[in-house]
Amino acid sequence: MAVRSEISVRTIRAAVLRRRGAPLRIESLLMEGPRPDEVLVRIAASGICHTDIAMRDEWEDADGPVVLGHEGAGVVEQVGWKVGSVKRGDHVVLSYQSCGRCAACRRGRPMDCRRLSDLNFGFQRLDGSNALARSGVRGHFFGQSSFATHSLATERNLVKVPKSLPLELVAPLGCGIQTGAGTVMNVLKPPAGASIAIIGVGTVGLAAVMAARLAGAGPIIGVDIRANRLKLAKELGATHAIRPPRQEIASCVKAITGGGVDYVLEITGRPELLRLAIDLLNPRGTVAIFSGERAPDSLGGGRRGVSIVEGDSVPQQFIPKLIALHRTGCFPFDRLIRYYEFRQINRAIADAKRGVAIKPVLRMRGLKGDPARET
Repeated sequence: MAVRSEISVRTIRAAVLRRRGAPLRIESLLMEGPRPDEVLVRIAASGICHTDIAMRDEWEDADGPVVLGHEGAGVVEQVGWKVGSVKRGDHVVLSYQSCGRCAACRRGRPMDCRRLSDLNFGFQRLDGSNALARSGVRGHFFGQSSFATHSLATERNLVKVPKSLPLELVAPLGCGIQTGAGTVMNVLKPPAGASIAIIGVGTVGLAAVMAARLAGAGPIIGVDIRANRLKLAKELGATHAIRPPRQEIASCVKAITGGGVDYVLEITGRPELLRLAIDLLNPRGTVAIFSGERAPDSLGGGRRGVSIVEGDSVPQQFIPKLIALHRTGCFPFDRLIRYYEFRQINRAIADAKRGVAIKPVLRMRGLKGDPARET
């Protein structure tokens, strides 16, 4: 059993965003915690997600400096006395945060949490406090801010994983990969032989391709402007690849299927591609929307749109399922990953924006000032 203790303060190293679109700077910060319901995790690796990059490029300077990162994995160093599901030394993956108190959370649907936006994008705890306040920086992004040597999490957003697995391998399961795979496996649930088009085959799209193959869907059509992504999509299960603007999407889909498709994942967030995605649907087809906007209730012809949040995944249930599939060779998500040292974080972001890296993963090793110094 964990022992009650005073809240400690430690020095950590973290990549800080101080100005919109600027390079992240690795700095020494003071972190308070863990609180009784929190877990201190020494981060071994963190994936870089499209959301991290979008936040860097769109952040309002007036909101002050922040620490991003929300696909962390590491080793538990300290637990608050209210925590019972993990102990010091356990290996964990960090995912999105939920409150655990609202009606949706009590029903086992954390993705519908009433405080989801506050907890994941508010850069503070629910009570408004901030563990990095002594340094004038805000953390708690997705309840973790994992672009750091250490993060605070709760039992709601951490998943215990086998110690036999490299932490740098499982880190990206916490968001992008579970979102893509979960969209197919938890939301769309296509029957064998159903046709599916995936517009945008980055991390989310490629995870969806692998899940569609596992479901027996077909044809599986990948759409992207980057040849390297389409090549990998075909290796991972896509039966066809369309590369606009060289190829016209609607005519290619019609040539492949003889009409439209039963399911479309529109991952790019571009309004014109969402309109196209809806046009591609067969009657009673479904389009999955990732823009964060509420899907229209009706699209005509019995078609429907569904808004996707984290692939409708309960991390503690779904991430172990993905790990089990990977161990059997059925879900080779490792093929998406390209590794970088923590100090190379800005290069990793640049490579992701240029399409050179599909899923950059940072390894938090070899930094001066690590391990943290506790006071």
